[in-house]
Amino acid sequence: MSADPLVCPSCGASHSPVERFCRRCGTPLVLPGWGEEAQPLSEAQQRARKIKPQYTEGGLVRVAGARHQAEAEMIQGLLLEEGVPSMLRRSPGFDVPDFLAAGRRDVLVPASGAEAAREILLQADALEEPARPVAPAPLLAGLLAALAVVAGAAWLVTRL
Repeated sequence: MSADPLVCPSCGASHSPVERFCRRCGTPLVLPGWGEEAQPLSEAQQRARKIKPQYTEGGLVRVAGARHQAEAEMIQGLLLEEGVPSMLRRSPGFDVPDFLAAGRRDVLVPASGAEAAREILLQADALEEPARPVAPAPLLAGLLAALAVVAGAAWLVTRL
């Protein structure tokens, strides 16, 4: 790594070479004179500069679900703005190639960023409501009632 100090392109403050973000405004740091002859960063490079290294460790963990591609990309953008890297995956059973943007998506983040991602999504009201478990007694009663109705109908049909 270069021993040259880094500067903030927004406020111009100097920082040590080991820092990645400005302490004053949070903007990613650059080398002095960076914008003068340098090529503009690609979209992938711009996204990579926003990622905070402490959120990149560990295996992938599902933190959210989305109803379709656009909603999943919005959640991914929320996480990226806070420095949490993420990736999208089609939910099981929604892998029909004819409808590429349709179907549920899982939002995955590295394990070290999972807690931060959940906090970000809770603040943004972007987490889906957890499914409420159905109590076993009413469910069993309903199934038995349905079975009794079907058995009664079958008995009546055989009597006619």
